Amino acid sequence: MSFPSTAAQLVTLAAEGGEHGGNHQSLSPYLTGGAALFILLLLLWITTRFNRDR
Repeated sequence: MSFPSTAAQLVTLAAEGGEHGGNHQSLSPYLTGGAALFILLLLLWITTRFNRDR
């Protein structure tokens, strides 16, 4: 699969999703935001563990 054909498929998919408002019924904004916050806090914790001054 080449880059132009992949890009064309993504544009087509985005255009189809935009016609229906772009929101999927099963995606809760609170769940998505909570998961993103958890992942960012986990990455911050991992970063601070590796960045200790000795």
